[in-house]
Amino acid sequence: MDQAFPESDCITILLASYRGAGFIRAQLDSIAAQTHPNWRLILSDDGSDDGTPGIVAAFAASRPAGQVQMIDGPRRGATQNFLHLLTAAPEGAIAFCDQDDVWFPDKLARAAAALSRRDGPVHYAARTIITDAALVPIAQSRHFHRPLGFRNALVQAIMAGNTSVFNAEAAALLRRCAAAARARNIESHDWWAYQVTSGAGAALIHDPRPALFYRQHAHSVMGRNDTVPALSQRIGKLLAGDYGGWLAANHAALEAVRSELLPENRRILDRFGAALYQPGPMAAARMARIGLYRQTAPGTAALFAAALLGRLRQRGPSSAIR
Repeated sequence: MDQAFPESDCITILLASYRGAGFIRAQLDSIAAQTHPNWRLILSDDGSDDGTPGIVAAFAASRPAGQVQMIDGPRRGATQNFLHLLTAAPEGAIAFCDQDDVWFPDKLARAAAALSRRDGPVHYAARTIITDAALVPIAQSRHFHRPLGFRNALVQAIMAGNTSVFNAEAAALLRRCAAAARARNIESHDWWAYQVTSGAGAALIHDPRPALFYRQHAHSVMGRNDTVPALSQRIGKLLAGDYGGWLAANHAALEAVRSELLPENRRILDRFGAALYQPGPMAAARMARIGLYRQTAPGTAALFAAALLGRLRQRGPSSAIR
């Protein structure tokens, strides 16, 4: 990597792309317009056949040598692509980036300032402005009022990946844990990142000021979660079998790196893992005693209802539980 980018305050942007030709140029232009000028971009393309690589190549040619790098993705979906990017990132701060958003010019500068005010590992995320496909604003994303922490992270993803920035210590933590997450085929890289950073005792910052335009379109991987229908749909997923499988995969990925967690959070992880293998009433009771919670009362109620109804229960040998 060209040494024109000092390592001390350089933020490596990790962008996972796939068939993004319709929107990716606007995102790249917004990265180029950042008021924090010391960034590099590593883009992992998952086999796009729509012109995305050509757009990225043209952008790279317009930038200083070495500032933009494109690598081949694993072709196993967005989550695996982001985990792959973590293994390719150099030491130092990192920022996750979606291909179809548009960053505000001060996004990286605000994140860098917030990270600099804390010691140890720090995970920063922010609200967004939800827009339609043409970037016409619709609403702000939700503002969370309950505390951030491991008991929340185990059952809910709220540190949006498209806004997340990690200081060098937090980035190193994620790199150490990425192989286990890839092997367990976790559902969501940003949910996993929130679990790892909170579990390790990192400082968690959720900026109430929006940092980007979050574009909604027909091919969005993750949709908005601020409307009644969207919230109802997500609560419905809690009652479906897939959610329990996601919890189990996350648990397995964390169990594989338990040495990275604080002692208290290892105990919580063990109790959570045991609850996933218990019959409904016992699972709900165990989760209540652990103090697991989602950010809204209806969401928390739906979590315990899913546990009570046995929707989260996993099948396996007793040796799977500590």
